[in-house]
This record gives sequence, structure tokens and C-alpha cells, in this order.
Amino acid sequence: MSLSDTLLQLALSGIALGTVYGIVGLGFTIIYNATGVINFAQGEFVMLGGLIAVTLAQFHVPPLASALIAGIVVALVGILLERLAIRPVSRRSVMAMITVTIGASMALRGLALALWGPNAQALDTFSGDTPIAVGGAALAPQELWVVGTALLIVVATQLFFNLTVVGKAMRACAINRVAAQLAGIGVERMTLLAFGLSAGMSGVAGVVLAPLTMVSCSSGTPLAVKGFCAAIVGGLGNGVGAVAGGVLLGVLESMGAGLVSSGYKNAFAFLVLLLVLFLRPSGLFVRKSAEGL
Repeated sequence: MSLSDTLLQLALSGIALGTVYGIVGLGFTIIYNATGVINFAQGEFVMLGGLIAVTLAQFHVPPLASALIAGIVVALVGILLERLAIRPVSRRSVMAMITVTIGASMALRGLALALWGPNAQALDTFSGDTPIAVGGAALAPQELWVVGTALLIVVATQLFFNLTVVGKAMRACAINRVAAQLAGIGVERMTLLAFGLSAGMSGVAGVVLAPLTMVSCSSGTPLAVKGFCAAIVGGLGNGVGAVAGGVLLGVLESMGAGLVSSGYKNAFAFLVLLLVLFLRPSGLFVRKSAEGL
């Protein structure tokens, strides 16, 4: 394989994985805009989606139905997290709420360990394993599912935030919570919806990702870290920027692992994060308001 084919192969693999980072980063952004809180349980939502799909596959539930069911179940988990853990401390400091999300992350990981055990679980690909030739590289069909799902989520969220009354109300809360409340918008309801929405989309991402990477009770934390990096690189508060940041991280991570060493795979994401924080702390794709949702 020539160098150009190798670079193309690494780029395609990086885009597929980076879109998942972007979805997690988008989840961070939605909750941050609604509450000002970084939800460090975001990766566990992806993990739960994958594990639920593994269980549903044992009952021969079709992949698309599994994605829908997992998304709904994980969305309910996000709603319960907000209602039972976040809202009781919402009048305290932001640090208190962030600490609660860290505790929630540990609790969800422990729950997954009790229900599914410590071993990584495999999920069959949605449409076979025959690779698709792209130039001199090969693309796994499941990677197309990952990228397609990510694009669908991004388009759907943009339409939701820009064309629906509820979406515009959430954007108003992101811009100014006090003014939104004075205008009659139920800020607490918007916060609840933000947690449900971000959890649901992460659960769906976990379903399409599981056939590529396998899934276990401990797989959520690395995704949360990468998703957080994507949100920071893209500009915290900018949903589209978070997805773009995730793709950038995925490509750089794949390139570094393939051309340098897989042992430094995780270091590349953090190196990019540090460079962005030093050179452009507001992020590469930052906007001045919450219009980037």
C-alpha cells in the first residue's frame, strides 16, 4: 500500500471514530448551554446504549429497532439523572453539579458492571463485513453507519433548535436563562429536555459504534474524555463546532497511531487540546452566542 493510500485509510478510519467523539461533544454542548454544567456522565450514555443493543440482539431485535429502543431508554436515564441528581443541587455552585455528574458516571459504570459484567461485549455489524473500496483504501460498512448516523443527528438537532418552538426556547435559555424565565419559558423543563436529548443521541451513537470497538462497562470514560476534548476544540457552546472538533481529533488520532505508534494514540488528542487552549482558548469554531447549537 502506497503512502497516499495509507493516509487515506487512516483518514477514513479517523473520520468514523471522530464523528462519535463529535456526538459526545455535542451532548456536552447541549447540557452546557442549558445549565452551564459539564456532564462527565456523557460517556456512560454511549456505553449504556451499546450494552442495551447487545442485550436486544440476543432476542433478535433488528439493529434499527435496537438503536431506537436504546436511545429512548438512555434518554430516560438522562432525564432521571437530571431530576434526581442535578436538580436538587441546581441552586448550589456549578462545581457541586459537576461533582454530581462525576458521581453519576461512577454509579452508571457500577450499574453496568453489575448487569453486564466486566467483559467486553460484541455486537454484529449491521450490514455485513465486506469492505467497500474507496480509492486505494477500504471502508467497513459499519463505519458508514457511524458517519451516517452522526450526520443525521447533527442535521436533526440543527432543525430542532432552529425551526421548532421548543428548540428556540432551549436556545433562549442558553443565551440568557434569567431573560428566558422572565419571558415565560420553563427553564427547568428545558434543562430536563437537554439531558434527555443529549443522553438519547449518545445512546444511539453507542449502538452504531459497538460493532466496531466492542463495548464494556469501562468504555464510557475514554469516550467522555475525547468528547470533552472535541467540545473544547470546537468551542464549548457550539454544537456544530463540537462535531467538527471530534472529526479533527479522530483523524489526528488515527494518523498518529498509524504513522507514529499506537501507544501514543491517546496522547495526540490531549496534545491538540493543549495547543488549542494555549493558542485559541475559546476554541477553533467558537461563536459569540448560543446560535451554534
